[in-house]
Amino acid sequence: MSNYLGLDLGTSSLKALLIGDDQRVIASASVPLTVERPHFGWSEQDPQSWIAACETALGELSDTHGAELAAVAGIGLSGHMHGATLLGADDAVLRPCILWNDTRSHEEAAELDDEEARAITGNIVFPGFTAPKIVWVARNEPDVFAGLRRVLLPKDYLRLWLTGEAVSEMSDAAGTAWLDTGARDWSARMLEKTGLTRGHMPRLVEGTAVSGGLRPELAARFGMQEGTVVAGGGGDNAASACGVGVAEPGTGFLSLGTSGVLFTASAGYEPAPETALHTFCHAIPGLWHQMGVTLSAAGSVEWLSKLLKEEPAALTGALGETVQAPGRLTFLPYLSGERTPHNDSEIRGVFAGLEADTDREAMTRAVLEGVAFSMRDCLEAGGEAARPQRLIAVGAGSRSAYWLQLLANVLDTEIALPEAGDFGAAFGAARLGLCAATGDDPKAVMTEPPIARRFRPDNAHGRAFDDAYLFYRRLYPALRAAMAD
Repeated sequence: MSNYLGLDLGTSSLKALLIGDDQRVIASASVPLTVERPHFGWSEQDPQSWIAACETALGELSDTHGAELAAVAGIGLSGHMHGATLLGADDAVLRPCILWNDTRSHEEAAELDDEEARAITGNIVFPGFTAPKIVWVARNEPDVFAGLRRVLLPKDYLRLWLTGEAVSEMSDAAGTAWLDTGARDWSARMLEKTGLTRGHMPRLVEGTAVSGGLRPELAARFGMQEGTVVAGGGGDNAASACGVGVAEPGTGFLSLGTSGVLFTASAGYEPAPETALHTFCHAIPGLWHQMGVTLSAAGSVEWLSKLLKEEPAALTGALGETVQAPGRLTFLPYLSGERTPHNDSEIRGVFAGLEADTDREAMTRAVLEGVAFSMRDCLEAGGEAARPQRLIAVGAGSRSAYWLQLLANVLDTEIALPEAGDFGAAFGAARLGLCAATGDDPKAVMTEPPIARRFRPDNAHGRAFDDAYLFYRRLYPALRAAMAD
């Protein structure tokens, strides 16, 4: 019997998840990470902290589940995307990694974002992407740029430590603005536009492919098998898709974390950059995915919670489970700007329709409705052809039955809530490790988790929600015009 290990490098923690042949969770370990913000709009992390966290997590599993760790046949990697890890001679780190939520390179992103870039990458060049960060470094830290020999994404730096191999995979590479996303290969033209060559890039493999083997010294240290297969892995959202069984066209998931993500898998490459949808390669060979993003989903509920000094669960729980017709209060959830469909980092949120009798229940309902409408924006940006038959709900916001039923109604799509368990990016990474080690068909491995409850669209207030959504849509251009004045 073999086991499999998923390593998920998140922004706030590194998680190691150990599963068996039957995909049941055996053990997990999580180690916190910190983010440095030396200037306004900057967000950085020391790559050595990722190695230290991985050492701690593997050491904990070795201490508590040594025999099970020794039986690991495959390791999968997942990680936060877009980070610029700059390496010099002998792969020495040149500066702290510039993270996905760092906005310093917004001018450089705007310069790179032209018709040619969109045609090659299938995406708008966002400030959070990797390529504009390198242009910023070239302009502002020329000594660092002069010493640059290699650029790695965060999880791929972890891979370099594990295997000694500089390798990336398609789903993460698609978020750099250097990948020809349709061809699933580095674009010489996009690299040229940022002063780099293919020589600066790691080798590319698919997420289910073998990228290298565990180094002998690490195997001996943690009681593992020398040369244990390390899979290509996936960016965090693609790995999460693998975890919840979004492995075929027409399937998707809805993540209600701090930000909101609507992820749908597709068999073909059909970019729509004008909609501000991300069109990336999936971690599964032969698949792509579209991803709409709203920057403040459960984050909007957290904001309201702090404002009203009441826990999020208490606010949403007070609504019960029967969805009411939309109220007169409308909320735009643009607390940190918005990604899909507006690509507007400067826009900010607003309540419209406040009245003398507006209470916390009305405000809570408006916040939930506003986020639901923002997710409808994401769904409609993908077009009818990309509409999934159902969406798997994940993230902290999925604990609210009221919100899930509301989303089912607003999106006119079934929402499925998995049974309690760990089906996130670390689990998806472990599944990718299993595929790399065994050669098993990803579609057979990456099945949906057991479903605890299904929320089917209830059209009792369908017309009212359609009208409320149209009003919501009219607010953005009015607010944008007011801000421009």
